[in-house]
Amino acid sequence: MPITIIEEKINKSKLLEIAKQQFGDMVKAVVDIERAIMIIGAELHADEEALLLKQGSKQKDLWGINIYPDKIGEELIEFDSMINLRPSQGNRSRDVKDPIIREKIIKIVNQLIQES
Repeated sequence: MPITIIEEKINKSKLLEIAKQQFGDMVKAVVDIERAIMIIGAELHADEEALLLKQGSKQKDLWGINIYPDKIGEELIEFDSMINLRPSQGNRSRDVKDPIIREKIIKIVNQLIQES
């Protein structure tokens, strides 16, 4: 699957197909918390981040996650990416530590993923 910017709902079944083609059970994504979009389909979060930056996103708004489409609730999203290492923003780990940013990411992902 080519790298795709998700601005409107994507079916969970489509995400499952993408996961099987790439990593088995997971899809890497970068979420722009300001524009309320995400990008999927690359092997590295950094590649997705670079494309969003070219499309006008701001670095401070981009956060890397992994989506497990066969899971539900809190297990759907894993907050783990090298691009999340942002000491200048107070984030000193691959995780997303700020609960406000985490909630924004969860809300955007839930708005963009359709169950069927």
